Order: sequence, then C-alpha cells, then structure tokens
Amino acid sequence: MEALEIARWQFGITTVYHFFFVPITIGLSFLVAGLELAWVRTRNEKWLRLTKFFGKVFLINFAMGIVTGIVQEFQFGMNWSDYSRFVGDIFGAPLAIEGLLAFFLESTFLGLWIFGWDRLSAGVHNACMWIAAFGTALSAYFILAANSFMQNPVGYTYNADRGRAELESFTDVLTNKVVLITLPHTLFGAFMVAGGLVAAISMWWLIRRRPVDADAFRSSLRLGAVTLLVAGVGTIVTGDIQGKVMTEVQPMKMAAAEALYETEQPAPFSILTIGSLDGHEPFYQLEVPHLLSYLATGDWNAEVQGIDNLQAEYEEEFGPGNYKPYIPVTYWTFRAMITSGALAMMIGLWMLWSTRGGRVPRGDRRWPVWLAVAAPLLPLAANSFGWIFTEMGRQPWLVFGLMRTEDGVSPNVGAGTVLTSLIVFTLLYGALAVVEVKLLLTAIRKGLPEVDPDNETGKQPDDRPMAFAY
Repeated sequence: MEALEIARWQFGITTVYHFFFVPITIGLSFLVAGLELAWVRTRNEKWLRLTKFFGKVFLINFAMGIVTGIVQEFQFGMNWSDYSRFVGDIFGAPLAIEGLLAFFLESTFLGLWIFGWDRLSAGVHNACMWIAAFGTALSAYFILAANSFMQNPVGYTYNADRGRAELESFTDVLTNKVVLITLPHTLFGAFMVAGGLVAAISMWWLIRRRPVDADAFRSSLRLGAVTLLVAGVGTIVTGDIQGKVMTEVQPMKMAAAEALYETEQPAPFSILTIGSLDGHEPFYQLEVPHLLSYLATGDWNAEVQGIDNLQAEYEEEFGPGNYKPYIPVTYWTFRAMITSGALAMMIGLWMLWSTRGGRVPRGDRRWPVWLAVAAPLLPLAANSFGWIFTEMGRQPWLVFGLMRTEDGVSPNVGAGTVLTSLIVFTLLYGALAVVEVKLLLTAIRKGLPEVDPDNETGKQPDDRPMAFAY
C-alpha cells in the first residue's frame, strides 16, 4: 500500500474512534445539567443521586474524548502537511477560537462543577454545568465550521503564488450554509446517543437489580427514552434539510447516496440497489417513484442529476479524472445511518411502552437486556456511519473543487512511517477502549451514590479546601 492509502485509513480509524466519545460528551452534558436542575427545583434527593451517577459516566467519557482528540491533531500535521498548508489560513481562526473559547468554557466550568459541590450554591453549581454543556456545543460548531469549508468552500481567495486558500471573510466561513444545518443535525444525533445511554443503563438496573432505586431509575429511563425519540425526530427533520443543501453544493454525493447513475426527472428513491463490486453499474434496483426528487429539492417532480452525467460535467470543468466516490460505501453507509437511527427510535418507543403505569419488563428474559444494550449503540453507529458517508461522499476531493485528496498528503513521509504510526495508534486506541469500558462498567455497577443534600450546596466552612467530589 502507498502512503496515501495508509494515511487515509489512519484518518478514518482515528476520526471514527474519536467520534465515539463526542456525541456522548455533548448529549450527556446537557442531560446531567437537566438532572441537576430538576434537583435544584424540586429538592427531590433522587435527582441529586442521578446527577452524581450520570455525572461520573460523563466525566469518564469526557477524559477519553480529550485523549483521542489530541491524536487527531498529531496525525493532521504528520500525514497531511500539504493539506494543512493549503487550508491553514482558513482553519486557523475557527480552531483557535474553539480551543481558546469553547474548550476554555468546557474545562474551566467543568472543573468548578467537579470541585464545587460543597462550596458553591446549588444554583451557581448547576449554572457551571450548563455553561460547560454550552461549551461542548460551541466546540462542535467551530469544528463543524472548519469541516464545512471542506464540503463547501466559502469566504476565501486563492493565492496562486503561495498555492493556498486565504481567508477573506470569517463571517462567510462561520455562516456557511452547510455548517448552519450540519450543527443541529449533529447535536440531535448526539442527544440520541446520550438519551439511549441513560435509558439503557436505567433499564439494566430496573431489570437486573430491581427493586434497588427503582423509582429513580424509572424516572431516568423515561427521560432517556423521551430524549432519544424527540432527538430522533429532530435528526430526521434536519437531515431532510441537510439533504437538500447537500444536493445544492455537492450533487455527486446525493447521486452516490442513491446509486443514481443517470439524470432523472422525477427521480425515484432507491430502497435497495445491488450493483457490481466497484459500484460501476447497478444490477437490480427497488425504488419508490418521485421520492428522491422531493428529498433532494423539495419538489416531487424535480430533476436530480445522475453520477455519469455529473462525471462528464466535472471532467469538462476540472479536467480529466475520476470524480466518482466509491459508490458501495456511500450507498450502504447512508442506509446504515438511517436504519440504525430508526431502530434506536423503535427501542425508545418500546422502553416507554414497557414502563407505562409503573410496569417494568420481566427480569427472567434476555431480550429486554439486549434491546437496552442496543439503545445507545444503534444511534452511536448511526453517527459514525453518517460521518463516513459525509467524508467518503466528498471524494476524490479533500476540499471540494479546490484540492484533491492525493494532493494533500505529506510528500516526505513514507509508507513505512505512516504504517508504524497507524499500528501504534490502533494499539493505543485498543488499550484505551479496554480502560474506557472497564471504568464505565465499574461506575455503572456501583449504582446510585448515597448523598447528603444538606452538604452539597455551599454550606461548608469557607476555609475548607476544594476537593474532588467523586
């Protein structure tokens, strides 16, 4: 394998692995803030115990997310130096603000939340968690703004002498139509994962450890299931809008998602397409008439451009070359994303139905436990498949219309070096996965902590040092 192929594998592995922690961190931070708000407003002890329990799960995940994110920065500099040089002027501003502002909010106020349980008033303490949660969303926004430039370059001028894109309008970069719809879609996806995780843990306790803390876990289960369902609806709505924006700025990606080879008007939606292994041509297609026209444009009878027609158009605009992404990957990851999200919503519905009126599924059956395990894994898989589709559907472009992927790789880093770092990162990530799972299972099995509400709200003497609360 050449250095380019190995570098692409390394980027894919490190990005997907890091992204396992991102949606959990974003979604769970808001849910923990909400649980604590419920305690502040009601003074019901169960909300305080749930806050500390799921707060610990959140902190474990947050720490792992930071570690895996650092590796991301490293591999950008090592494997993609030409790409970093080309977009450095554009990416510098949003990524710097992400580090100086968003991550500052997250880390500073999360630190106050961890160490301030017995030092800050209940309202101020809860405000710290809300600010930290807002920081995670703000961090996602700036990172998505940088990524959206790769999908739809705006706010730049091309400096031919230096061979790089240079920032012309920071406002245009931050208000890129792609980031404005990608952000809510990503946040709703994160809430689906966090809601599924909270519901799954609560369901496991209700089935396996009943009647221990049944009232508290039943409340958190229904909170998680409702979050999963509401976020699922939000994901569908924003995904529909995102599809129309994607068709406008990257029509080849939409055509590849549907394996639509010829331009059609109206265009059908492909439920199932079986094609050649290289995705060059379809053998069998099961379709819904008119549906793709609506999903792509909002008009049931509109024209949707096909892969072969766009290939000819791009050859004329950009010169000879293959401008088709790998069709089987884009087609099946798009469907895997939708199917995983839909199945997760069905499990959320089942959770609400099975716990109506104080009911709880029987503990002598295995399938309810397996459904609970799938509740966070399915939306997590949907998030990952969505990212793979987004990045693979843009190929062969690294920055759409400006830089091809093969032109962004580091020219002086050999295949052996990249392969070595890939092996090291894979082993490191494998070890981190073992640590993450062990820490999470240990925290979950301990159950809800005992608390003394009178000692949690700044009623301790002022001369006591701040201490770690877990």
